[in-house]
Parts: sequence; structure tokens; C-alpha cells
Amino acid sequence: MKPELLAPAGDFEKLKTAIAFGADAVYFGGADFSLRARGKNFDEPGLLKATDYARQNGVKSYIAVNIYARNHDFDLLEDYFKYLEEIGADAVIISDPGVFSVAKSILRGVKIHISTQANVTNYSAVNFWRDAGASRIVLARELSFREINEIRQKTSAELEVFVHGAMCVSYSGRCLLSSFTTGRDGNAGDCAQSCRWKYSLMEEKRPGEFFPIEEDSRGAYILNSKDLCMIKHLAGFDGIAALKIEGRMKSAYYVGTVVKAYREALDDYYSDPELYFSKLDYYFSEVGKNSHRKFTTGFY
Repeated sequence: MKPELLAPAGDFEKLKTAIAFGADAVYFGGADFSLRARGKNFDEPGLLKATDYARQNGVKSYIAVNIYARNHDFDLLEDYFKYLEEIGADAVIISDPGVFSVAKSILRGVKIHISTQANVTNYSAVNFWRDAGASRIVLARELSFREINEIRQKTSAELEVFVHGAMCVSYSGRCLLSSFTTGRDGNAGDCAQSCRWKYSLMEEKRPGEFFPIEEDSRGAYILNSKDLCMIKHLAGFDGIAALKIEGRMKSAYYVGTVVKAYREALDDYYSDPELYFSKLDYYFSEVGKNSHRKFTTGFY
């Protein structure tokens, strides 16, 4: 069965772009409870407009409610989930067990997906979330094809994986660097991307002498991860329910270019595998038309 192609929608323009270029589903966040606090996101009327537009075009809407909640967040969560139920969201994406418990008590027609931020790395954890009431688990980005295949064989839950976009240097995004350096909490959606700053090394006995750490002509980014790109390896995802593209903070051009390339590649692979394999360099060149860091296959 062909996996669902899931695209980011940081605002309404990007949502329309993702749908126009072939996404089967889009994911986006509201003004609260989403790990993209500095994105445009959607207020409540905007959420209604977005879900309506997606539904009219036969595309599913997944709402990110993936913060690690603090006590005060729970004051508004119940009403928020009731609103998402009311507007007809197809699913919510959750990482915090406390938020999950509230969602489960409120939601009836909205499915619950477990975020990659929950760091699910094994089939036992997948089955735990399935038995608790989740319909889909987004696996951690640190897994290999071999590990994913073993998980797939030992669970009936839907599995989703990331196939393209920026990767965090920290374990599935659980980073404290931004919070430490700027006071902006990445786990509350306010990451300052401190890992992308330029750093120098200072030797213990030479205080004040800073040595640049060279990588290439663009500068030194010692913590900066490469960008994930799996468009040449779609054959490895047979049996996976959804392939996810990262990029709610990226441009509409990025969304359109990447979604279009993966749409074509997926359709080619599932209709004519030989055609797909003959066009690998073409797909790769298409996704490379955006500004990006060096591509990698990550942990796969």
C-alpha cells in the first residue's frame, strides 16, 4: 500500500501550496501548544479555515499539540481539544503523556498520533501507545531501516517516519542548548537554533585565544546537523503508513518543490518501480533546488 505523503503547513499559503502539489495530508499548529512558537501558526478561525480547505480538497489535517506541557498549560487544553473536535481535525500529534491523557478523555472523532518527540525507538513502546489509544506512532529519527522493519513486524499500529528536512543535533529534538544559551525553550516550541551558530574552541591553558573550527567555506557550525533526504530510498518504506516532510518554518517555495518531487517519486515507485529507479538523480536534483545543508540519509 502506498504511504501517505504528509507535508508541513506553517501558514495558510503553505497549506494551499502543499495541497496543490500533491500532499495527502498536512500538519500544522495552533497559536498555542505547538513546537513552532515563532512560526505564524493558526489562530482558532485560522484552524477552522485550514481544516475546511483541506477537507474540501480531500486532504487530511493533523494538528500539532506536541509541547512538553507545564502545569499552567492544562488550564486551556480541554477547551482547545474540544475546539479541534468541533472543527473536524483528522488527528492531533502529541508527545506529552499528560496531554495525551487529556486528549483521550475529550476526543471522540479525532485520532491521536504520537509525535517523534516522544522518542519511540522500539516495538514495545509502539504497542504501549497503541494499547493506550493512539492510532499512529511517528518513530524517532534515530532508527535504522533494520530496526524499523523489526518494529513493523511486531505491531499492528500505523507507523510514520520522517523522510526529508532539517534534523536536530539532539536526540529526536530533545535539546536543552537553546534554553541554556538564550532562555528560549526548544521543548516549548521556542528554539533559538543555537546549534547553528558559529563556534570557536578555547584551550584550557590559553584563555582568550579562540580557534575557529573550520568545516567549509560557509563557516563552522560544529553542532549543525545535515538535512535528511530519503527520496532515493523510498523502496525501504514498504509497509509504512506515512512519510513526513519537515518544514513548517520553511518557505512556500520549499514546500511546493519538495512535495512535488516526493509526490512524483512515490507515484512512480508504486506504479512502475523501474521508472522510479531510472529517475533517482532527477528527483534528487529537484529537491536540491531549495536552499539546504548537505543531504544525508541520517540513521537509516
